[in-house]
Amino acid sequence: MDSLKQERILEIFFRGLRGESISVQKLAEEYQVSTKSIGRDISDLKAFLSNQRDLVGNTELKYSSQEKCYRLSMDGFLTNQQLFSLVKVMIGVRAFSKEEMMSMIESLKRFTTPQDRPKLNELIRREVAQYAEIKHDCESVQEMMWKLSNCIVQRREISIEYYRMDRAWKTYRLRPASLMFADHYFYLIAYITDRDPDKPIYFRVDRIKHITEHRQTTFTADAAHEFDEGMLRKRSLFMWPGKLRNIRFEFTGPSVQAVLDKLPTAKVIEREGKKYLLEAEVYGDGIKMWLLSQGKWVKVVEPEEFVEEMRKEIAAMGEIYKG
Repeated sequence: MDSLKQERILEIFFRGLRGESISVQKLAEEYQVSTKSIGRDISDLKAFLSNQRDLVGNTELKYSSQEKCYRLSMDGFLTNQQLFSLVKVMIGVRAFSKEEMMSMIESLKRFTTPQDRPKLNELIRREVAQYAEIKHDCESVQEMMWKLSNCIVQRREISIEYYRMDRAWKTYRLRPASLMFADHYFYLIAYITDRDPDKPIYFRVDRIKHITEHRQTTFTADAAHEFDEGMLRKRSLFMWPGKLRNIRFEFTGPSVQAVLDKLPTAKVIEREGKKYLLEAEVYGDGIKMWLLSQGKWVKVVEPEEFVEEMRKEIAAMGEIYKG
């Protein structure tokens, strides 16, 4: 097979990957060869895909008699429904800069056909125009995530330059354990090297300005702290650290299902008319923030120390509005 033919077949294949329609007549005119030559190219490509199923899976060029063209069919392709759902989630979480998000959307759109792209563009046009990104201290959340993930896999100690919540500038030496996403932000879960080895600390990835990798300093599997992100996500709200506790509270709002969705560990213990008694296992003070947001729909009943915390917080809130 001559080099021009090889190059042409590869171009036809990648056009198919981009979702283009493969028209024998149009390709013959574009490459200035006969339709028979393009027909043979397509036959060679179909034979390759058929003979290499272990490599390419269920991938084939299918002819549409209605459109009079070929299209590449591939099991690994995203459906339009899947792509639309992914794009809507990306826009909704607001975790990436607008430039990063648009770049990812453009890459994903290559999995759609040219005929479907205008529809997708129209469906997301207004949301993209009004996109409000989270303000970041790092240049790229994606790049920072990738660096951190490599250090986690290699169990390499790092130092980070970090803006705390109060905007104080701090440097920490860490043993990184995990990355997770919650409530608009990506978090690094890590252990400070010279502090409690069993107490994880949460750092917002977008507040990390710089990472220094200590290539000569790694830690063992025992010190790596296998972290259960799924359990942490179930027990934590707003990624506020703190002790694990079991709480009980009454709920009289319009939708107990919304409570169960927000608190995956919650379960209904009793029901009396429109009043529900719920129990949940939670970490930290994020639960207090959420319960306060429910106003008079919620009353904490156990444990007593948490009831007292809520009383003091509500009293302090009331003082703000006096006078």
